[in-house]
Amino acid sequence: KRNLVLFIIYSIMICGCLALMNDFGTALIFFVAFLCIAFLRSGDVGFLALMGTAAVAGGWMILQFKPYILNRFMAWRHVWEYSTEAGGYQQTRALMCLASGGLFGIGIGEGKMFKIFAADSDVVFATISEEWGLVMALMVVVAVAVPAVFAIRSAKVSRSSFYAIGACTAGGILLVQTIFNVLGTVDVLPLTGVTMPFVSNGGSSMICVWGLLAFIKAADTRQYASFAVRTDRRRIR
Repeated sequence: KRNLVLFIIYSIMICGCLALMNDFGTALIFFVAFLCIAFLRSGDVGFLALMGTAAVAGGWMILQFKPYILNRFMAWRHVWEYSTEAGGYQQTRALMCLASGGLFGIGIGEGKMFKIFAADSDVVFATISEEWGLVMALMVVVAVAVPAVFAIRSAKVSRSSFYAIGACTAGGILLVQTIFNVLGTVDVLPLTGVTMPFVSNGGSSMICVWGLLAFIKAADTRQYASFAVRTDRRRIR
């Protein structure tokens, strides 16, 4: 319990600092990582519900001190009403470019999405869909999800519970980043400015996601671990 309390305090400090920096997308990712670690440590669903309620209360308090943040979410689910304003300009253009790409795209370098701000970072999913097609864009999403699935499958043969928790949390962070980027682009979720792992432009983002991938691999010390997970099952049979 002492370690868990210290972990909670540490996580609150991190999310609080990010909130003061107005980087709420990253703060939300850190909070999801906190929930993953807390659940894998304790297995207590009630504790997660308590932390989720506390997070909602904290978000409400932040809006009281910084009401201008609410303006960022006014265009959510109403992007076409804000198509000429900053709140919905990116997403409306992203939706049009995504639709024009069809299943197989219009060709590399032939798209118009590159003229939109943050086309290679915040709304990169629309750029891929327009030039490469929806099929390739969905394959990119699946490729990002594969390390998370591997982390879960290899948890039983991890070198320790510490590494298993860390690997599953790293996989969860990759999944959450992808979900926020893709669903934010298509206006299912608010656009938070979160990058897509391994795809979005940005040196710090690329270094971070490769670090997460390295942690997933470090949790399993076996050679050719991605194949050994299935081989071991055959041997058991």
